[in-house]
Amino acid sequence: MVEELIAQLRALEGEGREAVAGAGAAADVERLRVDLLGRKGRLTGVLRRLGELSAEEKPVVGAEANRVKGELSALLDERDAAFASAAASGGVPRVDLTLPGRARWRGGLHPVTQVVDEICEIFHDLGFARVRGPEVETAEYNFTRLNTPLDHPAADMHDTFYLQDGVVLRTHTSPAQARVMEMFQPPVRVVVPGVVYRRDPFDASHAPAFEQLEGLAVDEGITFADFKATISSFVRRFFGPGAKTRFRPSYFPFTEPSAEVDVSCRICGGTGCSACKGTGWMEIMGSGMVHPRVFENVGYDPERYTGFAFGMGPGRIAMQRYGIPDIRLLYENDVRFLEQLS
Repeated sequence: MVEELIAQLRALEGEGREAVAGAGAAADVERLRVDLLGRKGRLTGVLRRLGELSAEEKPVVGAEANRVKGELSALLDERDAAFASAAASGGVPRVDLTLPGRARWRGGLHPVTQVVDEICEIFHDLGFARVRGPEVETAEYNFTRLNTPLDHPAADMHDTFYLQDGVVLRTHTSPAQARVMEMFQPPVRVVVPGVVYRRDPFDASHAPAFEQLEGLAVDEGITFADFKATISSFVRRFFGPGAKTRFRPSYFPFTEPSAEVDVSCRICGGTGCSACKGTGWMEIMGSGMVHPRVFENVGYDPERYTGFAFGMGPGRIAMQRYGIPDIRLLYENDVRFLEQLS
């Protein structure tokens, strides 16, 4: 027991010396005095165990306790005096004046948000207004109004998170097409950014929740040539004059004809990588001419009006812009990574 208590007292002395040396202000010294030597301090806690010792053992431990108390008191007084002297002379102790100042941390826009804003600005110059739609949608707007009956295979592909009967987290920003056309008569030109939700795997080029940007243009006499010219203009402005674009035939229930739009992979230069699945091309949007049945569903005359629609993933476009090989890097919120892109 004697050896144990003496070992505790010496350990307390060592820890106390280190703590006093590291004190940065007079207030820190006072807190240490209370913690080490106060009525409820650590030294008092050791001394409470003296009652467990015999009459011959108590003086041995008591003498060591008095020595430790004296040492710590002297150190605390010395440190307190040093702070008082520095304050009186206008100096500040323990400050290396040669150290550079710490830069103040500032927040910034996420790379995907920057891409969304830039895309919207480009389309604004082309005559498109920016609008938003609800993330919680009815199955009516998410599927049926867009010529996608719930028993259609395309609805299975977009099977999503159901909140209750007939209410889902939207799988795309396309429901905003129907909502905008119900509110306004042509001409209509809008882009709709927002978050969408799907049962996609979380891999190098997919995420279950991601930003999407929808575009819609409706007027008399709009053709697929107008659509190709619009998208080609956007690609050249966003990716640079050397970017190549290709249109691949595809299928979407709400467009006819439909096309996938690819841009030459900026990460590998077209040689093939994991992000482009070795093809040298990165898909950036699905698109096509608005299906006449969608016009009928919103009260437009399909014999009079035509239009095109497209939906793109700004996350994938950010990968192209910044040469990011894995889309998951954008969602891990590692500030060290994000600061490189700001």
